[in-house]
Amino acid sequence: MHRNPEKVRENIAKADTEDLLDRVTAFRAGMEPEGLAAIEAELRRRGVSAEEIADHRAECEEECLFGPDGVAYKCSLCRRPAVADRWGWHRLGNFIPLFPRRFRYCRIHSQTDG
Repeated sequence: MHRNPEKVRENIAKADTEDLLDRVTAFRAGMEPEGLAAIEAELRRRGVSAEEIADHRAECEEECLFGPDGVAYKCSLCRRPAVADRWGWHRLGNFIPLFPRRFRYCRIHSQTDG
């Protein structure tokens, strides 16, 4: 797949630091080497040290839920890495329960019960 390098750089520049840290740690296994290099360069530009990245990686390895491909599962409600999963109802229009399914939640949404 061909990516537009300018759009990739623009996306990286607009992302907040926490999102970039998640990308180079929790989602690293699913990323292209060029994208990783660009994100790491942006983090350095923002003053994030290699030690801070390593700390974030260690935290992710301890807390996040990973798929068999080595990539962290994403929260069912946002793009953050999931740290908890629970069964719930898939609902039609937020009202009618259709079938049970697994939901995954990031640190923030796991504290608010989704």
